[in-house]
Formats: sequence, C-alpha cells, structure tokens
Amino acid sequence: MADEILSYTAWTAAVILIIFVGLRLFWRAKGSYKVWKAGSLPPFVTRRRLWTDPGRVESLDMTSGPGGPDQAPVPRYRFIEEHSTGSQPCVSVRDANGRRWRVKWGHEVPCETFAVRLAWACGYFAEVTHLVSSGTIEGAGTLSRAASCLDEDGCFVDGRFELDDPEVEKFFEEHSWSWTDNPFVGTPQLAGLKVLLMLISDWDNKDQRDVARGSNTAIYVTRVSRWKREAQYLIVDWGGSMGRWGNTVVTRGRWDPEGFAAQTPQFVTGVVNGFVQFGFTGQRTGDARANILVEDVRWLCLYLGRITDDQLRAALKASGATPEEMDSFTASLRARIKQLQDVSGSGL
Repeated sequence: MADEILSYTAWTAAVILIIFVGLRLFWRAKGSYKVWKAGSLPPFVTRRRLWTDPGRVESLDMTSGPGGPDQAPVPRYRFIEEHSTGSQPCVSVRDANGRRWRVKWGHEVPCETFAVRLAWACGYFAEVTHLVSSGTIEGAGTLSRAASCLDEDGCFVDGRFELDDPEVEKFFEEHSWSWTDNPFVGTPQLAGLKVLLMLISDWDNKDQRDVARGSNTAIYVTRVSRWKREAQYLIVDWGGSMGRWGNTVVTRGRWDPEGFAAQTPQFVTGVVNGFVQFGFTGQRTGDARANILVEDVRWLCLYLGRITDDQLRAALKASGATPEEMDSFTASLRARIKQLQDVSGSGL
C-alpha cells in the first residue's frame, strides 16, 4: 500500500512538472514570436535615457513624488472608458484640469504608489502617480471588472491615479525592453535599477521577453525640443513589491511589512569576485542578481543613501500606509540601505 502511494505521488509530481515546463516553454515561444513580429522601436529619437540626475535628493517632496503637487489629480472626475487588460480593475477619467488619468484599484495600489517615489528620488524615470483615498467618478454607467470598485453614485476609495499624458508616445509589451537587451547593459545605472527593484522585493520583474504574460517595462518617447525626441526607459508596474520576494505564489507576497522585515537580513549576502550577491528571487532571478559590481552599488548609494527616514515615511504615508506600517517599512528599508552602504564602503 505504501509503495502504491509513493508511486502515485511520484507520478503526480512528474505530471505537474511536465505541465509547468510546458507552459513556460509555450509562454517563452509566444513572447519571442510577438517581439519578432513587432520589430524594433522606431529610430526617430535623438537620445535614449534610463536615468537623470535627481539633484538634491534630501530636499525632494516625497509626498507628491514625480510631477510635484501641481500635477496631482483635481476633482471632479469624468469617466472616459474602462480597460479590459491588466490584472486589476482600471478605468480612464478626466479631471477638472482636463488631464487624463488611469485609475486602478486592488492590492497593488500602495506598492506602486510608493515604488515610483523611491525610483524617482534615485533619478529613474517614473510615472506621475497618486493615491486618492476617496472621490467620485461621474458618468461611469455600467461597468464590468470595475463595477465592485464604485458604488451606484460613482463613489470610490483608494484609487491609484496614474497620469496618461497624450503628448507622450508610449511603447508597451512587445515594444518595451528587456533586462539583457537595452542600450544600458553594463552601466551603473542599469545595475542600480536592478538593486532598487530588489531593495523593495519586487519579484514581478517581467520584461519584453515575457510579453505573452505581460511586460512590466516600457519606453516613453517625449519631445524635448522642436527637433529632438527622447526615449525614456522605465518600469511601469511595481505591483509585486514591499512584501516577500519569491519565485512561486506560495513564497512571495506584496505590501507585507512583517514578511518584508523577515527577509531583510538576507537582502545582501556577500561579495564574490567583486560582484555583490543578493538573496532575492523573482520572475527573473538570474537577470536581477547578475553582474552587479561593488562600484555599481556605491554609485547607487550616492543617491539612495541621501534619502532620509522622514522622506521614506512621507512616501509611505502618501501610499496609504498606517503608522505601524510606516514604522516597520522604514526600519527595514533603512537596514537594507545600510547593507548596501556597508558592502560598497559608501556609508554616510
């Protein structure tokens, strides 16, 4: 009887493994085909950038984040359309200043609101994002996925407003970029972005190669003068952050201060031949942890290390964190930043 149970267990495990591997191969093949079919980004840009000098980091307004207070959403909000793609309910609205916003609900909202502020403070391009604790969307009518997010009067709570500027040309999915194929491979700026992603335990680091499941990178093309256009490379979905990292749904999480704190001692695990080692695991573990030099971490700490605890708390509060969550996350983030400073010899 025991032998039969063991045999059945082994057979079941083998079937699950085959299905898992088969699905991975299918998604990879489908993604490669979509990228090949899409071709390359239109070449009509004069410069490609991943990072820009943030200036006096310690003076940045982390409550308002990218765009500053002048680009915060202003009620009244008028409904434009509902979106059927993405993992969470989302609609587009226009505010009182005529600006268009994508409003999203769900458990990713606080993660993304905080992450864009941290990335922006370190000089990386990030979308103008605000958490609106309550409001009313007029003219929504009958909705599908977002129906549970608004009451019959159009009232909502905890909506993430992301600016959708029509002047910016946006390239998503098969037109996005991958961690291993972009103009910044081998630079401290790309390595720094990977460290920042691991710092906040963002396990959902899919890229252009994962287009069949959804890429979390994008390229935004902006006009910097009459004759010049600039391609900005950025992460547009930080929703798998601020919890436990992991490569399975069982081991990973999001917006979990206890889980985040529990993994903090394993954030930096050492240095091997000049390369910093990390405990992080995620969708693309190898790409995230690979080829990060001590010098790369030292470069990032020039900016990351200047962010104060008060700024971290302001960004967390703007993301909807409770006082207890602010205390826990701030302590964990400071401990992780200190690990980076210690391993790179850049303690302030």
